[in-house]
Amino acid sequence: MLHLSELLIQHPELNNFSELEQLVSTHAKATRERFFRIDVKPSFPDTPENWEDRLEAAFY
Repeated sequence: MLHLSELLIQHPELNNFSELEQLVSTHAKATRERFFRIDVKPSFPDTPENWEDRLEAAFY
């Protein structure tokens, strides 16, 4: 299971939401994780209102 909090901790170099979105997509494909837990809200200034939907879409 991929946890959003773990990704954010492991990748402090992320600067914005779009980089996070790309990382979620890349990580999901590379590791073939089956489940994604959104356990924290990203604290980027550009985090959109529909951030959960966008991260889920990037994962699947």
